[in-house]
Parts: sequence; structure tokens; C-alpha cells
Amino acid sequence: MKWLVDAQLPKRLSERLNLLGHDSVHTLELVRGNRSTDSEIAALADENDRIVVSKDRDFLDSHIVNGVPRKLLWVTLGNISNNDLLDLIEQNLMQLAVAFGESDCIELTLTGIRIYK
Repeated sequence: MKWLVDAQLPKRLSERLNLLGHDSVHTLELVRGNRSTDSEIAALADENDRIVVSKDRDFLDSHIVNGVPRKLLWVTLGNISNNDLLDLIEQNLMQLAVAFGESDCIELTLTGIRIYK
């Protein structure tokens, strides 16, 4: 799968996804880096068929109202360590792949995956 990891999440997440055979880019790698606007991030993700990975509720609202970004993984894990975040994402990758076959908007919580229809 192809990912675009937003600024509130660690670059290590993008690096881990790449190590696991995915195609991931972090906002730090974009021309404007972490100063990229939500609309720039969404447009780049949509142009390159990437899933935006973000903790930002604004992306969820935009996806629900406008369908932008086209694909979203909304991360609502609260205050956990980066190592725990990386482990949770890795442990759920297969389930996320299945979920994205059903929907373009998925929420990852501490208790599991929520599919938005």
C-alpha cells in the first residue's frame, strides 16, 4: 500500500512502513515539509493514490464532507509512545489492508479498527 504520513506522526512510522515493503512518504520529505497545508497533503496523496495517515480530525471532517483526501487512516490512539504506535500499526497492517478494501476511511483506535462507510 502507499502512504503519506502527516506531521503529527513520527517519521519513523513512514520508515517502518517502507521496511515492511510499503511505499511511504512523510510530510518532512515534501517540498514544504511539515509546513505543507492539509489541502496540499490531500492533493498530493490523491494524485499519487496514497492513504493519508493522520491524527488530525480536520482530515476526517474533510473526507466526510468533501471526499478529500480520497483515502484516510485516522489515528486516535491517544498519548502512547512512538514505539507502541509503530507496533500497533505493524500488528494491524493486514486488517487495515482488508478494511481499505471495504472503505476509504478507517480509524485506528486502541481497541481496534473502525470502518467508516
